[in-house]
Amino acid sequence: MVKTIPNPVGEKRKRFAQEQESARKDVERGFGVLQSRWGIIRYPVNTWSTQKLWEVMTARVIMHNMIVEDERLERLYDQGFQFQAPTPKNDDSQDAAISEKASLPRPKSATALPSEACGCSSAAADAHGRGDLGEGALPAPNPPPPYRRRLLDLGWASAKSSRSRPAGHSGVFPVGAAATGVGGGGGGGGGGGGDGGVQLADKLKIFKTDNFDPDAYVQSKCQTMNEKEIRHLCSYLQDLKKASAEEMRRSVYANYAAFIRTSKEISDLEGELLSIRNLLNTQAALIHGLSEGVQIDSLTSGTEGSTEEDISNVEGQEPSEIQKWSADFPDMLDVLLAERRVDEALDALDEAERVAADRTQTLTTAEISALRSAVSDNRQKLADQLAEAACQSSTRGIELRAAASALKRLGDGPRAHSLLLSAHNQRLQCNLQTIHPSSTSYGGAYTAALAQQVFSVVAQALSDSVEVFGDESCYASELVTWATQQVLSFALLVKRHVLSSCAAAGGLRAAAECVQISIGHCSLLEARGLSVSAVLLKQFKPSLEQALDANLRRIEESTAALAAADNWTLTYPPNGIRPLARSSVANLALQPKLSSSAHRFNSMVQDYFEDVTPLLSLQLGGSTMDGIAKNFSLYVNLLISALPGSMDDEANIDGLGNKIIRMAETEEQQLALLANASLLAEELLPRAAMKLSSINQSSMDDLRKRGPDKQNRVPELREWKRKLQRMVDRLRDSFCRQHALELIFTDEGDTHLSAEMYISMDNTVEEPEWVPSPIFQELYAKLNRMAGVAADMFVGRERFATLLMMRLTETVILWLSEDQAFWEEIEQGPKPLGPLGLQQFYLDMQFVIIFGQGRFLSRHVHQVILDIIDRAMGAFSATGMNPDSVLPGDDWFMDVAQEVVGMISGRGRAANGDREINSPTASVSAHSMSSFRSHGSS
Repeated sequence: MVKTIPNPVGEKRKRFAQEQESARKDVERGFGVLQSRWGIIRYPVNTWSTQKLWEVMTARVIMHNMIVEDERLERLYDQGFQFQAPTPKNDDSQDAAISEKASLPRPKSATALPSEACGCSSAAADAHGRGDLGEGALPAPNPPPPYRRRLLDLGWASAKSSRSRPAGHSGVFPVGAAATGVGGGGGGGGGGGGDGGVQLADKLKIFKTDNFDPDAYVQSKCQTMNEKEIRHLCSYLQDLKKASAEEMRRSVYANYAAFIRTSKEISDLEGELLSIRNLLNTQAALIHGLSEGVQIDSLTSGTEGSTEEDISNVEGQEPSEIQKWSADFPDMLDVLLAERRVDEALDALDEAERVAADRTQTLTTAEISALRSAVSDNRQKLADQLAEAACQSSTRGIELRAAASALKRLGDGPRAHSLLLSAHNQRLQCNLQTIHPSSTSYGGAYTAALAQQVFSVVAQALSDSVEVFGDESCYASELVTWATQQVLSFALLVKRHVLSSCAAAGGLRAAAECVQISIGHCSLLEARGLSVSAVLLKQFKPSLEQALDANLRRIEESTAALAAADNWTLTYPPNGIRPLARSSVANLALQPKLSSSAHRFNSMVQDYFEDVTPLLSLQLGGSTMDGIAKNFSLYVNLLISALPGSMDDEANIDGLGNKIIRMAETEEQQLALLANASLLAEELLPRAAMKLSSINQSSMDDLRKRGPDKQNRVPELREWKRKLQRMVDRLRDSFCRQHALELIFTDEGDTHLSAEMYISMDNTVEEPEWVPSPIFQELYAKLNRMAGVAADMFVGRERFATLLMMRLTETVILWLSEDQAFWEEIEQGPKPLGPLGLQQFYLDMQFVIIFGQGRFLSRHVHQVILDIIDRAMGAFSATGMNPDSVLPGDDWFMDVAQEVVGMISGRGRAANGDREINSPTASVSAHSMSSFRSHGSS
């Protein structure tokens, strides 16, 4: 394999150069044989592989060394062997590989040429070994006849189904009835199963009676059922109907090959029966002729002169017209066949058969036999001539249909139909030779060119078959099988050269375009009554699911990378991202304000849904929406981990691991996290998902077919939106929990809200300054500050901001309500709650009610505060004192609370006359406080 010595000097070098050049020529010729025989080497994408080149050249070097070794031992190969490269073929078939192996000299040693080195499979090597040992001459066992094989298959299937039929729910009665009626329990053994079968048979007898009324039966069963049970029964029946349809479809697909095989066997059997009928007619005519020939006419007495006169009369008699036509028929038919006048030849054959059947009295037996023999021979000759013409590549269109029609007229319809399909297949293979995939070409262009060739040939074959053979079931079944094979080959080519690379690279848009082109050509065949889209969908679905997963991973990785550098500042969409509306001053307010990572996530999801929309026929809508929901959940986890006080177990959930996320330090940045999640979940993602249900229907048939899917998708979208909202609630709860813990606990771990701060107030001599506790003042200040920031961020979504503030207040109040250590010290501690402590606690709760009413306080939290006050007053009453005797009036608490509210909010102290006494919330709060004051004193 080294470079040849150009001008060798000396006998040794000349001899070496000569031997090396001969070895190189053998290797090059061997490589030429491989490249002409196997298509895997012809394509550049395989030839560029260094590994494949090394394997091919290594195999040829090994073969050359074996040839040299054999020549050393026995020189007979030099005389009898002459290398000839076999003629290349269009298809990459196994016969080509076998012929190439047969053209090479076989080594005598079985171990000298391993199957791995010569490129043969293990099965081929085993077959080769058996041939050397003489095992290849053994005949294979004869298969059973077709009808016996069908009977065995049917018998085995019926026995198998009877053994494997479950004794469960039958589909007629509810599940509970079926369970109790059949089977008899798990531990009942065989007896229980038999009793259950008898009970089920008894129950089914009612449906077999002649006077069975379905309406009356349903009304009798539904009278005792409520609306929920009837709705559940309807849903169950719908599911049962869908399951039955799916089971029927699977059964048809599973047994379709057996049905086709049985149809072919029946067609062959009909042909054999027709041949037997023709043979019986021939034998009957022969017997009839023999019976007439052996009859001896009665001899009449007469003179010798009269006998001679009769003989002279017979010799002088002229032949009739039919006898002349019968004698000239073979020559006339030969002329018609030579001139390829097929229609006239068929008419002549039909006329000859009619004459042979009708003129038995006019023609002699020998003439009838000769005529029938000529008809039979010329029929076979014409059939062979038509078959040869149909196999020619130049025979197309009208000529091909005429040949097939003539063959059918000759009584050889199955052969004519097979030749018709074979001619179209030959034309398709010839056209496919001009289409070569290339790494630089566009995948959609290759798919379109390939689909144009394949589906146009299939459509032409469908038209020719219907025109010549009509709608006969045996021919239609063969046509469907042939068309399915062609479409399957097309799908494998597209999958190999386009979809595989697109799926690996995540090219969802290119893959979707290829699938859409293929489905569009399938719809043209469906308009003619041939549905083959299921074959394409089955082959394309795995590659498309791989492309979908690759796109989802890209969305996840891109979002995580942008979240690491996001400054959590809300802005309008940048120039590189497609806006939701035209960028004008009027529509500027309609554009969403999100952070950079949320803008990128939204843009990628929009593109993803647009690419997936053409693939809804593959039933990928559910997996698509689930994938986006999973990505949104991962993005919400990123937002949770961006909170400074987020817990470690929340930051690492769902595979986030050690991803670096930029922290949201300020309250404005933390509210931006909530704005991102809420806007995506409530508006942007559902709006993008609606593209899956708003598809332009091309025909009313498609509209009727996809109508139920669209109706079923609306509840699915609602459920999907609720799932997104629960993810946002998880982020909101983390946000509120973080700020509640900042209010309640200090950096050192101490608490700002404890029972000691209320109990210790009665140990001081001086009168305390009556203001709400600092923790509740800080709570109101935080709520007031966040409400101002949220008003600018959540424009048009004020309800979400209000719910967020209420949730923060609820988190603090519920913590106080559920703190067992706080209430154990208040109710069972060594020091009881005194009058001053009760007054301070009452003031704090009244302060929360005053600043929270209408803005930060829900009805549930308001009731929780009243329960807390009731519990504190109950603990004070346990000491033997009346709470009303130590607490001032309600106006005092309201004045102090409103004064602090005004100071914190910057509105100043509100006078009693400025309060909204008639406000519904204020009246309810005052009434509630008064009622609890009276309850505590009772």
